Amino acid sequence: MDTTTALTADVLVLGFGKGGKTAAHALTDAGKRVILIEQSEEMYGGTCPNVGCVPTKMLVHYSNSKRLEDEAQEFFANSIEGVRALTSAFRAGNLEALDGKDSATVITGRARFVDDHTVTVGEGADRITITAPTILINSGSVPIEPDIAGVSESVHRVSSTDLTRADRLPGHLVIIGGGYLGLEFASIYRHFGSQVTILEAADRLLPKEDDDIAEVATGILAGEGITIVTGARVTAVRDQDGGAAITYESAGRTTTVEADAFLAATGRRPATDGLGLEAAGVETTARGAVVVDERLRTSRPHIFALGDVTGGPQFTYVSLDDARIVLDQLLGDGTRSTADRVAVPRTLFITPPLATVGLTEREARAARLNFRVARKNVADIVAMPRAYTVEETRGVMKFILDADTDLILGAAILSIDAQEVINTVALAMRQNVTATQLKTAIYTHPSTTEAFNEVFDAIVS
Repeated sequence: MDTTTALTADVLVLGFGKGGKTAAHALTDAGKRVILIEQSEEMYGGTCPNVGCVPTKMLVHYSNSKRLEDEAQEFFANSIEGVRALTSAFRAGNLEALDGKDSATVITGRARFVDDHTVTVGEGADRITITAPTILINSGSVPIEPDIAGVSESVHRVSSTDLTRADRLPGHLVIIGGGYLGLEFASIYRHFGSQVTILEAADRLLPKEDDDIAEVATGILAGEGITIVTGARVTAVRDQDGGAAITYESAGRTTTVEADAFLAATGRRPATDGLGLEAAGVETTARGAVVVDERLRTSRPHIFALGDVTGGPQFTYVSLDDARIVLDQLLGDGTRSTADRVAVPRTLFITPPLATVGLTEREARAARLNFRVARKNVADIVAMPRAYTVEETRGVMKFILDADTDLILGAAILSIDAQEVINTVALAMRQNVTATQLKTAIYTHPSTTEAFNEVFDAIVS
């Protein structure tokens, strides 16, 4: 006898991430019957509030609050407890906010497509079949497994999730990979008191940024006691008593470093394994990303994909904009698309943070643009006393300006409050506000935006 439970919905959402939950709320409020499937009860609300943005940035705050007299292990354990309390509250709040609506249902389990309108969850007597005319895929991304001998078997390997929930502070944390994730955890754990080593395969950190910006950022990290090895190719990991021995090659030499724990921060890939997308006729790339058009429709027009699963920028705010685009297709006039995105900023949350938007100097030069560069070290910006009031004068501000129009082509801000200031710059770029207009505007005092009053006069090329 078939004991499968059969459900129907107007819209089926796979994944509780930012894009999926935002769309689910709006569609429910518009009178649609929505079912959302999330594979883990630990991920209600998505990556950001559970294992991503919220816990990591909370750890940035806690680690920067540590005093010399604080005992490292106790301070760390108390900080982790604070993170757990907040993420648990967010998780419960996200579930209640959606599942508490009359026309919304949250189902926990792994979904798999049967055809392009139907998925199943669970097995045997617990099997549920859900059918919907519209489906949104918001399954996110997962860490890339590096092809390094001994990594997958090591008991001393930690994930980024582990590092936001760990009970003990490792004496020595080795991070394989110097991307955003690796650098943020390096900065956090160094401030908590761990010895930290970064093994980066590229010739320098932050290879996508201009040399001068990367040099300042690297200097700040090294100045805090983080050991940085570039051009490092990790060849093997071997467990030993109390830790792991990590062997790498750099500059023609083979070296082994011992670690209490290590993080393989070698990137993330779209989480499409096991979804059965082939049964739905949904096309994917060689890397497993769902192929979408500029309105986020897949190869099946009634199936959309949002967030990391599309292989695009892995930012929560991009996933949010994805939801706006999909909602415009389903509830609006259908004109909004990814082509509308201009000047999307990003922030690396080291201390102080590095925020960037638009073109680098290298990119402007490669495009043969007629541009000028305005650049000044934070410590030298007289109009910005906030840096001195909070005792954080490290960093640099750099702007790429169109020499003909005075418009801002790009910016790199390595400074206190950079994650906030960059939003003003990005808005100025979208609205064609000139550098002169930013320079002559009135800002509160003391504030970091006051730097605009001075830095645009510092033309260096």
